[in-house]
Amino acid sequence: MTTFKQITDFDGSRDAHGQQSRVEDTRAAAGDFRKAMLAGPKARYFRSFDLVRVPYPSRYGLRNAFSRERWVEFIHLQNRLFVVQFDTPEGTKTLLVSPSDHERGGETPFFRRLQDKNPEVLSNLIVKRQTTVPEIIASIGLKPEDIDYITYDHLHTQDVRRWLGTNMEPALFPNAKLLVHWREWESTLDLNPYQADWYCPNGIAGIPDDKVIKFDGSIMLGDGVALVHTPGHTEGNHSIVVHTDEGLWVTSENGVSVDAYAPELSTASGVADYAKTLGTEVIINGNTLENSVDQYISMVQEKTIAGPSKRDPRFPNVFPSSEMTPFWAFPGTKPAFYVGEAHHGQLKLPD
Repeated sequence: MTTFKQITDFDGSRDAHGQQSRVEDTRAAAGDFRKAMLAGPKARYFRSFDLVRVPYPSRYGLRNAFSRERWVEFIHLQNRLFVVQFDTPEGTKTLLVSPSDHERGGETPFFRRLQDKNPEVLSNLIVKRQTTVPEIIASIGLKPEDIDYITYDHLHTQDVRRWLGTNMEPALFPNAKLLVHWREWESTLDLNPYQADWYCPNGIAGIPDDKVIKFDGSIMLGDGVALVHTPGHTEGNHSIVVHTDEGLWVTSENGVSVDAYAPELSTASGVADYAKTLGTEVIINGNTLENSVDQYISMVQEKTIAGPSKRDPRFPNVFPSSEMTPFWAFPGTKPAFYVGEAHHGQLKLPD
């Protein structure tokens, strides 16, 4: 069995009694981790692919910062798949980050209700299904059996049964294992009603135990790729950090826009004024509010690890897995900075 290297940089960084002290201790640890990761090797390949655009309540994505919330109920999120390859002592490994099965994910209770209330509007206008995970894999020359791992920063809306298989259906990715923080896995097995509204019913039911790797803390997967525990949005939330020619990309859904990590520069309606009034340096994505204090710390941690973007150094090099994108029907939601896409390195195809 593959053994991943444990990351100890963040051990104890949230132990201070004061909340802001925890922020600063974690920021310092993130700075040290960033230096160490930049001094190491890069991942072999990193590429983003658009999957589906969906509506998401502005009151969650931008919390209380969005000034048009009363009459612009939603923002538009671009959901993406990231294909990552990296080298390990056991050879080159291929990882799928956020491989959303959006055909099944629509059964998440919150989105199911939204769809049932507005079927034609959502199906024909707001929801834009661009492609699927299997289509992307085939388009870049990979076969389903080439996938070694899949991971999600957390399991909101995810149904992984098609990818990993159950006793009722074969696995589309027969060799893949799910990398998940043990807290996220345990939470998903035993949800309270507020959290259950955002998890796909039976999304992990029947997955064989040997298909799941539950890790603790933060881990290095191999050259240039780390999973860093960033709790708050969910208890087991983790961020994917990948070393590329464009620096360290940091991916999660703690924030739904790069603007959320530099809100004083945001062009979304009211966000900059809100940030300046409160003195906040991030705007959390808060649909479940499991622990907003930890989520705030985690977003500071993420943007410190990311460092400045090479595209615009005023903004951090974060790449939200679901990114707020301009949409004509939702005025006031255009971000100041939009990542869009990234493609680094050369994909290694099996012999």
